[in-house]
Amino acid sequence: MSNDTCLATCDPLESPFFVSLSSIAPQTVEVVVKVSSIRILLADDVESWRSSISSMLRTEASFEVVYETSDGLKAVQAAQKLQPAVVLLDIGLPGLNGIQAGAWIRKVSPFAKIVFVTMERDPDIVEAAWRLGARGYVLKSDAGRELVAVIHSVVRGEKVLSHGLDGHRFIDGVE
Repeated sequence: MSNDTCLATCDPLESPFFVSLSSIAPQTVEVVVKVSSIRILLADDVESWRSSISSMLRTEASFEVVYETSDGLKAVQAAQKLQPAVVLLDIGLPGLNGIQAGAWIRKVSPFAKIVFVTMERDPDIVEAAWRLGARGYVLKSDAGRELVAVIHSVVRGEKVLSHGLDGHRFIDGVE
């Protein structure tokens, strides 16, 4: 009987292809569990600020800064390609401003949580950010104290407004 025939008709234990588990030496299996990191895209046109924020974020074990740019259009392109969990945007970006870039990012990376990190306090701009679906709005003056917690909060599905903006009329836009 050929081996092909035996595979189809013989007792599997008699097959020449059968390997008894007892003939395999026991092995130690190392299981590595990697906690998934929060992938972050950072867009700010001020290189020194962007570098400072990036350095701060990289000290957090649960964060991975996957891309940095100074341009709104490049932020959209990177978000489409990299699909980050969180996108940090300044309002005053060249190419596309932060609001425009955020609107495009919502389309090309719909699961990304957008957080604006800016000096901009204008209520109309903050409202525009909420309307486009931003999950967070942090003043740069508060970023050192708040940004890490804000990122964790938006990943959990919360909306967060910087403490420096408390009491403004647009606070009602926060769910």
